[in-house]
Amino acid sequence: MAIETVVTTEDFKNLVEEVKKSDGYREPIAFGIARVDRGQKNADKILQANYAFVNWKENFGSSAVFIKALQEAKIDVDFNDSEFVTTINDNFVSNAINAFAPYLGEATGDMHKNIQVIKALSHIEDIGKDFRITFLFEDASPKSVEAVYLKLYALSIGKAPLRGISLDGAFGILNNVAWVENRPYELEYLRENEIEMKLTGTFPNIDSVDKFPRFLQHVIPADNTRILDSSRVRMGAQLAEGTTVMPGASYINFNAGTLGSVMVEGRISSSAIVGAGSDVGGGASILGVLSGTDGNPISIGKNTLLGANSVTGLPLGDACIVDAGITILAGTKISINSNELDKIKIANPEVSLEDKDIFKGEELQGLNGIHFRQNSTTGEMIARRSTREVKLNAELH
Repeated sequence: MAIETVVTTEDFKNLVEEVKKSDGYREPIAFGIARVDRGQKNADKILQANYAFVNWKENFGSSAVFIKALQEAKIDVDFNDSEFVTTINDNFVSNAINAFAPYLGEATGDMHKNIQVIKALSHIEDIGKDFRITFLFEDASPKSVEAVYLKLYALSIGKAPLRGISLDGAFGILNNVAWVENRPYELEYLRENEIEMKLTGTFPNIDSVDKFPRFLQHVIPADNTRILDSSRVRMGAQLAEGTTVMPGASYINFNAGTLGSVMVEGRISSSAIVGAGSDVGGGASILGVLSGTDGNPISIGKNTLLGANSVTGLPLGDACIVDAGITILAGTKISINSNELDKIKIANPEVSLEDKDIFKGEELQGLNGIHFRQNSTTGEMIARRSTREVKLNAELH
């Protein structure tokens, strides 16, 4: 059987409603069609998934059409698991084309992205190997490479919030591969063919060896976002408009990123989030949940400065300063004199601070307007009310 050509937009809406009312139907929270890279040695091994367009809690009419197109192409869709992944074929594309027929005459700029995907697939020969469709029916731990990539895409393009989706087990699902531009190679394949490839001059120039691709291999950033070295941002990072990532010691891991214009010259570890207007100085490190924060994800507020080579394992509020070269952790003993403590209390009226001289770092986490310093004579860590405004150069962001 096949989907008959839909003539009017009203007929299309009726088709969608009919599919949604069918027995066992389940609406996905996310879906997309990807071109996959398979292993050179093991074709059953998926190394990477390139999604042309990602749907995240949206476009449920398109998902209904895709599910119906699969079913009419004799592919059973399993609604009972948290995800469903399958290879598509020409029959699927033909069915989807028939369903989307009322919209195929629209100009490319006006045409819905899902229809653009199907239209492009209709012009590609032999799609029965390299193209897969993924549906996520709930936000559970991913079970496939395709599901991991769908979630990484959702993070990187800003459709899913940082720290807002489950990536548990993702690192174990992805394969460690050699990246040559945007193509992954199985390491075992390279080892087996190393001699011949080197003697024939075909051994690839390997850019990196990792389970994750680089952000820029999959994502087009905003016009006013700058990434000066592609190796500094991992796929699954999220960069708000105006973010600048300088070369050198900078790095942004997956499920981490910025919420506005930010200067990044240091390291933003996984699950760390930096607010708009902040500056992560050269060599500065924001610790991740697996690197010294006891599982406490770090958020940095707006207009906050992390000085060069500083280390922060503590959530910080707005307008804070951490001086260059110092480390602030949950257990760090920090001295605050009574005058400065009064000023900090005024800046944080919703927080109750004890009247004392020594605080642990965790007692000050998330507070606004604190300047963390170190007494150069005694080595004592001290905090005071910040009196400096952190302001980025508007011309650079």
